[in-house]
Amino acid sequence: MTTDQQIARAKEVFDIEIEGLRRVRESLGESFTRTISLMQDALAHGGKVVVSGVGKNLHVAEKMSAIFASTGVNSIVLNPVQAMHGDLGMTGSADVLLALSFSGESEEVVRLIPAVRRHGLKVVAIVGNPASTLAKLADVVLEIPCGKEACPFGMAPTNSTTATMAMGDALAMVMIDVQSFDRERYALNHPAGAIGRALVLKVSDVMRTGDHFAKVSPEATVLDALLAMTKAQGGSAVVVNPDGTLAGIFTDGDFRRHVTEGRDILHEPVSSVMTAKPLFIRDGAYAAELLKVFEQRRIDDLPVCDSSGRVLGIVDIQDLPKMKVL
Repeated sequence: MTTDQQIARAKEVFDIEIEGLRRVRESLGESFTRTISLMQDALAHGGKVVVSGVGKNLHVAEKMSAIFASTGVNSIVLNPVQAMHGDLGMTGSADVLLALSFSGESEEVVRLIPAVRRHGLKVVAIVGNPASTLAKLADVVLEIPCGKEACPFGMAPTNSTTATMAMGDALAMVMIDVQSFDRERYALNHPAGAIGRALVLKVSDVMRTGDHFAKVSPEATVLDALLAMTKAQGGSAVVVNPDGTLAGIFTDGDFRRHVTEGRDILHEPVSSVMTAKPLFIRDGAYAAELLKVFEQRRIDDLPVCDSSGRVLGIVDIQDLPKMKVL
């Protein structure tokens, strides 16, 4: 098989799965919204979303349950084999079961349904065949009409598992909206890693203050500003009005630009060369908002002000990796 043939075959797999996702997308309708309602009802009554499957679909169930749990939907994975040997005790009458089986004939999953019924669970069958045994046993049939597998033998789960995972993502993202699950609650579930810290930390937690914060008055000279920046070991000085409000910012970049123009600015007032009315951020903003500003505006230093406009400190982008926010 030549390299060109390998690439062509790989593209064919992508094409099959893209078309499968498109077909499932177009099929969305009442069964999807009924599934959302059952999930909402389970949570409202202190229950959870139980996801089960066998073989490759057990791995899909694990991924689906994980994304539910991280976005505010109480969820567990139930191995259908272990369920018949005691793990059914993890379920409760307020729960809803999402049963995954593309054929709808997976013996282990089909045998699970009467058992969970005795525990009082509602059942959603996520299947490729709406006429299957599993579909007939369910309260809601959420069909995955993705078409053929990418496997040349039509056997290895490829297109079907991709489409089922996408359906799980769609359920999770809609549940975010219907539950009004916000950034703060998401952060509580993700305390570790750069994402978690960016969502938990506020600007006031990462800004420079005190001896590490260079600030000068509008009447100060450029030399005064440079000395303040050197003492604070920073790349900018915030220019502050007598009432504590923000007048401007002077950076080492500003200094280099004016010096290359041939001006002797050391003894000029810093207000003559500063950037007046610069961009700033509120102290109560989250670090995630701060990162967005740095990314969109291509700046390195951002003054921090309170709700009255008084300057409290500055955020230097070089500090963020140390805080493990970047």
